Amino acid sequence: MAPQIITIERHILEQQRFFPEATGEFTNLLYDIALAAKIIAREVTKAGLAEILGLAGRENIHGEQVRKLDVFANETMIRMNDHTGRLCVMASEENPDIIPIPDKYPCGKYVLIFDPLDGSSNIDVNVSVGTTFSIHRKVSAGPRGALEDCLQPGYKQIAAGYIIYGSSTMMVYTSGRGVHGFTLDPSVGEFLLSHPDIRIPPRGKYYSVNEGNYHYWSEGVRRYVDYLKTPDQATGRPYAGRYIGTLVADFHRNLLAGGIFMYPADSKDPKKPHGKLRLLYEAAPLAFIVEQAGGRASDGRRDIMQIQPESLHQRVPLFIGSREDVDKAEEFIRKFG
Repeated sequence: MAPQIITIERHILEQQRFFPEATGEFTNLLYDIALAAKIIAREVTKAGLAEILGLAGRENIHGEQVRKLDVFANETMIRMNDHTGRLCVMASEENPDIIPIPDKYPCGKYVLIFDPLDGSSNIDVNVSVGTTFSIHRKVSAGPRGALEDCLQPGYKQIAAGYIIYGSSTMMVYTSGRGVHGFTLDPSVGEFLLSHPDIRIPPRGKYYSVNEGNYHYWSEGVRRYVDYLKTPDQATGRPYAGRYIGTLVADFHRNLLAGGIFMYPADSKDPKKPHGKLRLLYEAAPLAFIVEQAGGRASDGRRDIMQIQPESLHQRVPLFIGSREDVDKAEEFIRKFG
């Protein structure tokens, strides 16, 4: 008997049946994001031919050089979602302030927060890149969206996901009922269910971290990485070091195979005392996903999902992956700092 073919649209609609009060707006919002992902994937795969590799000649809010494909991905996500009547406000890693819905369009009850192109420094060398997104409900009292709608803790997310553009394009998302992965079939132009109900192993076999920063980490983080590299049959050590340098790609491998991704705070850059990764655009959505898959996400001392954001571009350390591995990282940090 041939396997059942389930498109992402069909899967989202089937998930909607668990919520009898649903109007279809949320379902359509997820499908809009999937469509934006297809458009971005198309450009990623032909970036060199389309002359959109390389720098765009300006810096973003974080002082990083913006690449042409960053701009394209950002504009695609905004234009796909600013006129549908489903959103009240958006926020992007590439924009310094919230992105209001233009007055000429209706305002909805959802909030979309996204990193349009994670790992964009890897584009020019043909390494996997990705998109992350997070969805909240509107909480502000006004008729349009506001900053407070974006500054919500991770546990209030109603959906989150990522798209990885690599040897194949995959979209992975959760709406609070497990984690599901879809692979884009370019021959039919559809995301098809390929990884239903993803579960991360409780203990992994990989660790992903930029060890070039080893001497800038706290003692607890250094000791934990040393521990992972020390042979011990009972705990499956040593772990294999795997680091791509694109958060989505490193996270995706560990989600499927088990392991821990780390981006600790370090003393190298005094302008970034709390680490490099952004709470709203990267840490919180991936934390929601990993928890739904049975894992954990921490800043080394507390759950990422419990952190109340104070600003749009707040940075946090991140330890994310298999539950036992994240627990052990916290144990070393509590003991040694």
